Amino acid sequence: MAQVFRLAELDDERLDAFARLTDRQLRGALEAERGILVAESRLVVEVALEAGVVPLAFLANERQLAACADLLGRAGDEVPVYVLPDEEMARLTGYQVTRGLLCAMRRPPERPFDEVVAGARRVAALEDLVDVTNVGALFRSAAALGADAVVLSPGCADPLNRRSVRVSMGTVFQVPWARAEKGTWPDKTLSDLRERGFSCWAMALGPDAVPIDDPTLELGEKRALLFGSEGPGLSERALAACDRRLVIPMANGVDSLNVAASSAVAFWHLFRH
Repeated sequence: MAQVFRLAELDDERLDAFARLTDRQLRGALEAERGILVAESRLVVEVALEAGVVPLAFLANERQLAACADLLGRAGDEVPVYVLPDEEMARLTGYQVTRGLLCAMRRPPERPFDEVVAGARRVAALEDLVDVTNVGALFRSAAALGADAVVLSPGCADPLNRRSVRVSMGTVFQVPWARAEKGTWPDKTLSDLRERGFSCWAMALGPDAVPIDDPTLELGEKRALLFGSEGPGLSERALAACDRRLVIPMANGVDSLNVAASSAVAFWHLFRH
């Protein structure tokens, strides 16, 4: 296992990546070429390691130091393990770390759009989602319910944000994703998908929207579902670039669901087969 360092001072600079740097700083300030992300809990760290994400340092309490000895050993002898008591970890991070294990990891380079959608048959496209919790939840549903890839608009929140990684349960490392280049969203991005044989469907209300279980809906082999931002939804340009609008049938006068919930329902019905 890597060398263990039991730290007494919370202001030790070796703990900066775990608590004192913002997500923006983690993405670029620590290293010129690549940023850093923070994964929390043994399960998420295991998923990240299996996906090839490179660990840089661990932070654990005494209990997790013993319980996760095998995992820490897999990371390599050169990766340091910093140990703090539970109460000190809570002070450092600002909340109770219930699972007692954090890992600072090298941020993987983003993949190009063409590489991510090549060979995919089910694609989720997100336009300007700003809530990292929603992004993480959507990735978890995408992984569980058949999405092959996720495409993000330039203004979409970072899937490798610390909270997004935690909420996704590490699936942000499993589902291939790409961010559309500025100037290509939505017209060129959706045009490229359509040229690859995708039907592009907007999950959006409208007089011409049809239920996702409408028997007249032509279910092609390749399907791309678009989800809009938490407030205004999909932009007019994105809606115009889609083939059809789809809605989830509702009851009791409810007109829509949170994007995390609606994406799970849509994936289950349109992606899982």
